Formats: sequence, structure tokens, C-alpha cells
Amino acid sequence: MNLPIVASQESSVPPSSAWVRFLRSYGPTPNNLTLFDEFVTDNLVKAKVKPITLSSPLLEKIKERVSSGVPGSILIAGTAGDGKTYHCRGLWTYLGGAEKEWAAKTTVKQLMLPDGRLAVFVKDLSELSDEESDDALNLMEKSINGEEAHSFVVIAANHGQILERLRDLGKRQRRIHPLRKPIQDAFLQYGEAPQGLAIFDLSRTTRRESLSEVLKAVAGHPEWENCKRCSLQADGRVCPIYENRSRVLGELDEGLFAKRLSDIVEVSRLNGWHLPVRDLLALASNMILGHANPKEAKEGLMACSDVAKIQEKGSIENASLYGNVFGANLPIRRAMSRPVFRALVSFGVGTETTNATDGLMVYGNDDPRQADVFMRLLGKDPIYGATQGYLASLQRYLEGDEAARIDNGAQEFLDRLQAQRRRLFFTLPESEKDYDYWMMTAFRFAGDYLDLVNALTDGKAASESTRARLVRGLNRVMTGLLIENNDKLFVASSGGFTQSRISVLCDTEASARRSGGVGMRIKLDPLTERAELDVALAAGAGHSASFSLSPVRFEFLCRVAEGALPGSFSNECLEDMLAFKAKLLRKAELLRASRLAEDEEPGVDDGALTLNFIEMEQNGHGFSRPVAVRVGA
Repeated sequence: MNLPIVASQESSVPPSSAWVRFLRSYGPTPNNLTLFDEFVTDNLVKAKVKPITLSSPLLEKIKERVSSGVPGSILIAGTAGDGKTYHCRGLWTYLGGAEKEWAAKTTVKQLMLPDGRLAVFVKDLSELSDEESDDALNLMEKSINGEEAHSFVVIAANHGQILERLRDLGKRQRRIHPLRKPIQDAFLQYGEAPQGLAIFDLSRTTRRESLSEVLKAVAGHPEWENCKRCSLQADGRVCPIYENRSRVLGELDEGLFAKRLSDIVEVSRLNGWHLPVRDLLALASNMILGHANPKEAKEGLMACSDVAKIQEKGSIENASLYGNVFGANLPIRRAMSRPVFRALVSFGVGTETTNATDGLMVYGNDDPRQADVFMRLLGKDPIYGATQGYLASLQRYLEGDEAARIDNGAQEFLDRLQAQRRRLFFTLPESEKDYDYWMMTAFRFAGDYLDLVNALTDGKAASESTRARLVRGLNRVMTGLLIENNDKLFVASSGGFTQSRISVLCDTEASARRSGGVGMRIKLDPLTERAELDVALAAGAGHSASFSLSPVRFEFLCRVAEGALPGSFSNECLEDMLAFKAKLLRKAELLRASRLAEDEEPGVDDGALTLNFIEMEQNGHGFSRPVAVRVGA
């Protein structure tokens, strides 16, 4: 049975106002206490709405661990917003603990289990004093070592917090704590946890599936059904809140918006960004409720009571979810305080563009050759696309009236143009080959990277075009020359300094494809789920070097392969590549020394040194030419 959600008996109150107010509290407001688990239940009671329910696969595994009776303790780790307290509370209630007792202010709680064991819960290690923390960690160590079989501890803690507490405890005990190193390895290197300690790291669970689940749970929540009888949608009026909700749910584009957003989140994850569930909930709330004018929507987030005023002023387009997804409705400081917005903004959607796309948006409406495309891509969206406001602003911009000639007079249209770039990124159909949506981002090859990872995951080889581009990029970084070769790798040096940007001495060559245990192989790292380059200079163990290919490194190599200067893209990527080059040079040196010891026959050519110089043909094809150099006495 649905709980009543009407907060007032007045008929003028929108039927979903309580639900929208509850959802708003999940958004990026300055004071959003409902983001913390301990405040969720109270707010649900006040709002009288059904909770936002998400699956918790790790919670089921935690329950199984305790139910199995296996001795030892449990560590629930993660970053802020991953749901550590939620999982801890879920286990507490599963084992028969009372909600009222959990809500008490004490941080350490005890629960006697039916099998006679005592479960000690620490719902936040950071809230404990040193003495309380020492007791909990000592119990954890004893239960792991088998010294304590009747009690165990369940600790929820941030990664850094548990490691710091173990270090401090070791100092007080005048020893190096035996659990600190293996727990650190489990966090950073995906190592195995100490025997007897079950580590559940929530920071490894967020991926595109997590975003899809959050969007469906929020946009598909049953409380939205009440909006269908709301007067704010009657007589052809558009409610921006419900419009955004419908677009998030994919009712108009068959899920295209959610797919594009999931792609960005997946690329961010593979780049090392961790986006907690708390941030994904804030993102979903902001997308639906965001509005760029704080005078019309308090703190940039709409409530039902704001909609009538927004409709009256004709500022619905300021609520575009295509800008909200990047926090464009928020003050910069508040948006950038959230990892999710920092990650999404790094893609440059709205600021990056192509001449074809901007030409369509600026001149397409008046150009007969582009009129059909303009109508198809912009005109068919009268709410957030070619609105009356956009067309009027475009006309003023093109005619260059007095307002457009003064300082920043064209800023209004440029802001609208930026908003349209964001919208096009999410709405451009795959069939529009003339307008590549990834070209409108800072990661122009992100689509190719995702295709590569998907192919490797399915056990397929990388596409020939991707392999050729990577090899060309590697060669240009290693040599500093505009080499076009994509069939082999030149491992080059300058003769003495491995970090030199220009290297014309070829130490060795490797095939661009692994054969007989030699050459380059593109594979998937099962731990990081990233693509990885593995270059073997000879068959057998010890003759290869690997390079983790994150999306930003992939972008770097592809941009260099297309003609960009290495130093103009990312110094960090260049330094990483030069470090990989140094590894290969070291492998080549060791290999050459071993072969020399086995095969070289001294004779009349003693004292002669052969150097392989890299030369280029007019078409950019590189080759190595041996030059004998005699070293005089």
C-alpha cells in the first residue's frame, strides 16, 4: 500500500511535492543531511514516501560470511558516501538487532547471536577515541589469530582511517602492527586479505551498472505516478521536473541519454575516479531538479512550489538536464566539491566542439542545405533545443545589433551555444556520422577505448585501426620523429639519456603483433579492467614490459598518432610513456648482454661498434640503418 504523501489538505499543493522535497534533499545543497544513513529513516517518516531502494550485493555476501560461522572479523571499507554505515546497519538488523538501539548515539554496539558469539559493531571507526579504537582493533587481531573464538568485530572505516589507526596502535605497542601491511596491499594492490579477516571494499563496486540502477530507482520511483494528476502539467503546460524525469528514464530517446552518461561514468572509473553511490544519488537529484537561476529555484534546485513561477516567466530551458548533469546550475565551488561533477566536467562537454557542429547550430536554421538537419537535431526539441529564446538570441547574434557589439554583448548567445553543445552530446544519434559526439569532448577517442575494452572482455582482438594508431603513437613518443610505421615498434634512445625526447638510435625492434612469444600484445588487466600493452623483446620470462592503458593514456597516444605534439597534451602522460620506454631499453640492454656473452666471437673486428640509426623515407616510413663505428685506442 502506498503511503500518503500529501503534506497539506489544500488542493493547490502539487500531489508529488513531498516526494520532490525528499528527492531535493539528496541533491548538492549546502546542508544535505539526508545523504547520511543515520538521517534517512527520520526524513522518510517526515516525508511519508517510499524509500529509494538500491540493491546491495556486498551486503548479501557480508550476511553469508557471518551466517557461515567462520571465525574471524569483518572490515567494511570505502570512501565517504560508499554506504559503509548502510551495510553495517543492514547486517545489524539481519542478525536481529533493534533499529532503536542502532539509532542510539553510541558508536560501538554489541549483539549476542543465537550461536553464542558476541558481535561487536563499530559503525564509524573515526568516531572512536584511541582507547576504544585500540580495543576494537585488538579484538580484530585476536579473532583473526584464533585467540578469541567467542567474539568478533564488524568495523566500518575509510581506507586511510583504518591504516592510520593500525599504525598508531603499533607505535603504542612498540611494534609494526602485523595487519597494517596486508590490509594496505588488499586496498592498493588487490592483494589477499589476512586469513580470518573478510574485507569488503565498497569503493570497487561503483561502475556503469551502479549509475543505471540509481537512475532507474530515482526516475522510476512509484511516487512519480502522482504527477499525472498535477495541474502543473494540465492544458499543455510543461513541468520541467517531470520533463527531466522522463528524459532520464529514456521515455523519449530509448535510453540514449542514460547510455551516454554511463559511458562517461565508465571512462571516469577507468581513469581512476571513484564515484560513491552518494554522489550518484546527488547527480540524479540535480539532473531532475536543477535550475540555473537561483532566484527562481532556491540553491539551484527546484521544488514543486517553484514550477508555476518558472512556467510564468518562460524560463523552463534554464532547467535543462543536459546542463544539470555537469552542475551548470550550481555555483562553481559547490559543484567542484563533488567528485562526480569534477569527473564529468573534465570531459569538457560544452566547451569542446567541432566546426561542423557549431556551424550547424549557428547557420543551419538559415542555410537551405542544413535546414533539414537543423530541424532534426535542434528544431524537434522545443523545450531544450531550438527554443524561441535560442532562435531570438541567435538572430541578434547574427545581425550584430548594438547590444552584440558592446563588451560581452554576445555572451548570452555563447552561453546558449554551450548549452546546445551539451544537449547534442547526449542526443546525437549514432547514425549521424557527420557529427561525432565524442569529438565534442576532451576525450575524442573515448568511444574507441570503450570498444577496445569491450572487445578484450569478450575475448576478441583489438581492431586493426586501434592497434595501428597505438603503434604509431608509441613510435612517435619513443623516437620523437613523425614516423608512420604501424607494423613494428622502434625502441630507441639518444645514446645515453633515456629520457631524451628525440631518440634516433634504435636499440631493438619489436613486431606490432605478438608472434612466437615476441612482439606487442594488447590484453585486458583483470584487476583494473583496463587495457594493457605488453611488449616482449624476446621469448621467455623476463623479456617483456607492461604498460597500463588508461583512457587518458590511450587518448594521449591516439592524439600523438594523429599529429599532436606529445608535450602539448599532457606532461604526466609523456613522463609515463618515457618511463615505459626506459623499461624497454633496460630489457633490451640485458637481452643484448646475454646474447653477447653466448654468441659473440672475438676476432679482427674487436673494437668496432655498430649503431642502428633510424632514418625516414619521404612517406614517413622509418627504418633502421646500421653504421659501424670503430673505437680507436
